[in-house]
Amino acid sequence: MTKRVVITGMAIASPLGSTVKSAYKRLHTLENCVQYGEDLDKYKGLHTRLNTRVKDFVLPEDFTRKVMRTMGDVAVMAVVTAKQAVEDAGLTANPIISSGHTGVSYGSCSGSTDAIMDFYSMCVNHEVKNLNSGSYIRMMSHTAAVNISLYFKTHGRLIPTSTACTAGSMGIGSAYEAIKCGQQTVMIAGGAEEYSPSNIGVFDTLFATSVKNNTPKLTPSPFDKNRDGLVIGEGAGTLILEEYEHAKSRGAHIYAEIVGYATNTDGTHITNPNTETMTEVMKQALISANLSPQEIGYINAHGTGTVNGDIAESQATYSIFKDKCPVSTLKSYTGHTLGACGAIEAILSIEMMNNNWFCPTLNLNTPDERCAALDYIMSTPRELQTEYIMSNNFAFGGINTSLIFKRI
Repeated sequence: MTKRVVITGMAIASPLGSTVKSAYKRLHTLENCVQYGEDLDKYKGLHTRLNTRVKDFVLPEDFTRKVMRTMGDVAVMAVVTAKQAVEDAGLTANPIISSGHTGVSYGSCSGSTDAIMDFYSMCVNHEVKNLNSGSYIRMMSHTAAVNISLYFKTHGRLIPTSTACTAGSMGIGSAYEAIKCGQQTVMIAGGAEEYSPSNIGVFDTLFATSVKNNTPKLTPSPFDKNRDGLVIGEGAGTLILEEYEHAKSRGAHIYAEIVGYATNTDGTHITNPNTETMTEVMKQALISANLSPQEIGYINAHGTGTVNGDIAESQATYSIFKDKCPVSTLKSYTGHTLGACGAIEAILSIEMMNNNWFCPTLNLNTPDERCAALDYIMSTPRELQTEYIMSNNFAFGGINTSLIFKRI
């Protein structure tokens, strides 16, 4: 017998703000968080100077140097938001957290760049003087998931979803499946990404970054004919997933229910998106939720602001929903927070659903005619009430995810 899975805790660290309430409120200003990064001026050959940074992030008092000795910035944001989400769920003192019934499903694109530099002297200068016991733990791809587990002393399963830009959404989806199948009762799920010029450099070398350096408020422009690329950001989003009957029995507040999830891979190209497999992952999510396309009231698009990505995603979405479902993308506000984006976008999409208010895509003035004719939310927010929403994310390596949330 499959289990129902609900969300009982949420916490965020994002360019919009570092509480769910403040981030959601900041959305209403209809202004993005993109800024000129003067620290990027020193990198020769880098075209973009744009980024987004986490706002108003505060370390809890118990996060001492000793506690953080195995954490780089990505793990710190992951663990702090996990702590806040556990508190939000009312599970701080609940013994289930440190039992085998609670697990962690969490990801990022990579570990901390600074920790990688600890190995520089060994590889280049043939010296090990900069290495310490925490160097590898801060660098490894599953640093966020492991540090969350260590902080809470969990004994359940650990699922490191280091799948680039789907790390956050896959973290949620894998946690959902673990509870749905009865393997766990509670899961700490999500994704994080720290600010790193090297992450910006990855996309800059692919000519995928925006170079509107003098007009940061006018970019990114997802789905717009005048878009010129994405903007890289940072952040973290953590959700507490819980088996419905367990949450109900303890009187927990429920934000939403997860009713559908699917993931697949293109198997074609390492960076170019595939419309057919994007379409298929959305179809499979609908089948998983036992829903028709007509029952989805809003779609939060991946919407990075790159030409190939926007075109492929819009065409895939149109093939299922035509122009009947409102669509917007939160990346026009936060930039692309990479491994964190799926979790941040899930949290804010749930907030929008629960408040009957959906943000427009910023800087979308004239849709690219090569993009499908979707029902883009443009210029002004849209008030609507819906029982189901979908959130989609896509990543390098041809990894596709689709999540469906139900209003409670």
